[in-house]
Amino acid sequence: MDRYRSLREGYRLDTPATFNFGTDVVDAWAADAVRNAAAPALIGCDAQGGVHSYSFAEISAMTDRLAAALQRRGVGQGDRVMVMLPRIPAWQIAMVATLKLGAVAIPCVTMLTHKDIAYRLENSGAIAVITTLEETDKFAGADAGTLCIAVDAQVPPGSGLAAVAPPEGWEPFETLLQEDAGGFEAATVAAEDPALIFYTSGSTGLPKGVTHSARALHAWKGSAEHWLDLGSNDVMFCTADTGWSKAGTSILFGPWSRGSAVLFYNGPFDPAYRLELIRRHGVTVYCAAATELRRLVALDFDRSDLPSLRLTVSAGESLNPPVQAAWERMTGRPVLEAYGLTETLMLVANYRDTAVRGGSMGRPLPGVEIALLAPDGTEVPTGEIGQIALCLPSPHLMLGYWRDPERTTAARLTCGGAEFFVTGDTACADADGYLYYKGRSDDVINSSGYRVGPQEVENALIAHPKVREAAVVPSPDSERGEVVKAFVVLHDPTHAGDDLVRELQTYVKAATAPYKYPRRIAFVEDLPKNPVGKIQRRLLREQEFRAARDAATTA
Repeated sequence: MDRYRSLREGYRLDTPATFNFGTDVVDAWAADAVRNAAAPALIGCDAQGGVHSYSFAEISAMTDRLAAALQRRGVGQGDRVMVMLPRIPAWQIAMVATLKLGAVAIPCVTMLTHKDIAYRLENSGAIAVITTLEETDKFAGADAGTLCIAVDAQVPPGSGLAAVAPPEGWEPFETLLQEDAGGFEAATVAAEDPALIFYTSGSTGLPKGVTHSARALHAWKGSAEHWLDLGSNDVMFCTADTGWSKAGTSILFGPWSRGSAVLFYNGPFDPAYRLELIRRHGVTVYCAAATELRRLVALDFDRSDLPSLRLTVSAGESLNPPVQAAWERMTGRPVLEAYGLTETLMLVANYRDTAVRGGSMGRPLPGVEIALLAPDGTEVPTGEIGQIALCLPSPHLMLGYWRDPERTTAARLTCGGAEFFVTGDTACADADGYLYYKGRSDDVINSSGYRVGPQEVENALIAHPKVREAAVVPSPDSERGEVVKAFVVLHDPTHAGDDLVRELQTYVKAATAPYKYPRRIAFVEDLPKNPVGKIQRRLLREQEFRAARDAATTA
């Protein structure tokens, strides 16, 4: 049977015995004699035109001060710290300061609701939270012993400007940032020590806490080198949200491991302004989800509008070949897709200096070995569809699901003396080892790069007094790849109508993160079920995709 490996055989990603990203990367670049100490490491900008740049030396000093302040307030090695911030420089500073302490950072999107936050705080046992002033209300009822730090998003970190006073019980971020580091010494972090927890949706139940070790933060520099092709003269712009694991490879850990500057934009998505940001700040490598690129190719521009851009990359959802061709024609530069997941981050990619095959997500990254498995655990031959499995051991793999050893064990498979991590995704490979994504083997919905677990949405819907049953599946969409669609059975069918659709959508937005709400709702008399009464989402999903194919054929 076949295994699939990198085009660059012999590459080794040697994991050090200890690794603290804050000291071994940020502080190391701050002290580097070759890289210009005054050159920006971070360029923060907003929709109002404000721009604030920070060098590695400034980031190093600010993160020392913040880490020391957190330490004085009781945060220590192994403690969990929730960082729920938008795309502002305080995010990088809070993340790196947490890592310097040897504490475990939990990055979260700001769209989380009070219910989402309460679950994450209880599940993780976080003892500190860092969020913006406008989000503090969502933390009402948090444990009295939780250290609560509020960021004034309008005040650039380290500016010395007066911040708006936070609510009672909250300490101002800016005050902590100005405290003396007082001889702070960063923690020694072993390679297998936990460093990050990303909460991600699954096909069933509540979000799972994917726990990554310090070893993984070190390993992610591989994708920054071979996929993003970054160096110390580059400006990287990735538009992923701060709670996504993608932010790890393309906003923080990957680019800074390579000494690259990062452009960080806090503002709404406007296609024309997006292009202006790339041009104005001399972005050389741009990372965006397929949904974003679809919007951009609708504009009238060409390569002269983006003179510095040399590479575009995309991940999180499949990029349509026509969109890819249009972007490459308009910019004169390639789009390189990659594949990864929260449990591993990037595993497979198209490389800048190798042939790209249409529709392929590329070859495994150096140091990564992939197998495609049949349901019985055996490896399928070239050309056949199998489940994507990471061959173990691998430095990219998570430590496990936080406080869920059964789920962690279930994700591993031993067959024929070999051990694998099974991803839940399927693919096939050609004779040269290029991999082609075929879809999920479970029910997780991928909408514009956001992973949505159907049961979370179903639970929200059936809590509504008019809803008897609900089933949620992906529905094909030309703009977002997939959208959330709900099939709803009502207690009283006469209530069905557009008004109830809007009411249910609003209800779900209030019950869980708003991006999970069903953009499409169909009222039905009953739902397909198996003999034991379990709803068969698969049949509804197949129905949606079949209808989309039929519509495309007759168009």
